[in-house]
Amino acid sequence: MAKILFVMTGAAYWTLKDGTRHATGYWAEEFAAPYEKLSAAGHGIVVATPGGVVPTVDMMSLRADVVGGARAALGLEEVIRAAEEVRRPIRLADARLEDYDAVYCPGGHGPMEDLCADADAGRLLTAALASGKPLAIVCHAPAAMLATRIRGVSPFSGYRVTGFTNDEENAVGLAPKARWLLEDELVGLGVDFVRGEMWEPCTVIDRNLLTGQNPASAGVLADQLLKALP
Repeated sequence: MAKILFVMTGAAYWTLKDGTRHATGYWAEEFAAPYEKLSAAGHGIVVATPGGVVPTVDMMSLRADVVGGARAALGLEEVIRAAEEVRRPIRLADARLEDYDAVYCPGGHGPMEDLCADADAGRLLTAALASGKPLAIVCHAPAAMLATRIRGVSPFSGYRVTGFTNDEENAVGLAPKARWLLEDELVGLGVDFVRGEMWEPCTVIDRNLLTGQNPASAGVLADQLLKALP
């Protein structure tokens, strides 16, 4: 069975352009759906965060009116409560790509606070991309690609990539408050940004890089990651 490294945000807030802190973390579905699918298939999972802090779930992502009802919210809570790995993360600085068969990065606004500028995240993503091992990244987590730049150049330049769009950020009311928008920064990084319908599953595969646009894409992305595993 394969061993997958979940690279997760350690941030519990996102600093907006006026300096205020927006409570956030990782998005529940983007952790829970892939975790459940990969675990059910018998694969091992290790969670890594900056500093080894226990990641914070964005409470908005557990609201029944956000996730499609009380039953769906309860299901997400049950998966997260049962996931011992999320309570025992390793330090991202200690994670070595050679110990894993694939890397997966769930989103939430947290990566816009820490992974976007984390040297260890940049190192791991750069190594994963070059290795040919499956690298799956969803929603806001492509912000970690920004940490791969060396003298302004990223190895992700030229790859087809999707992620949380400007339209979706506008729809949740955060675009006017943000210091920067993910879609804009990824385009500036030199990727070929692919935009699907808002809130609908949209995934893009380019070589060993698998990306998903939004929370609804996480389950589909997990299925594609399963197929790509050795």
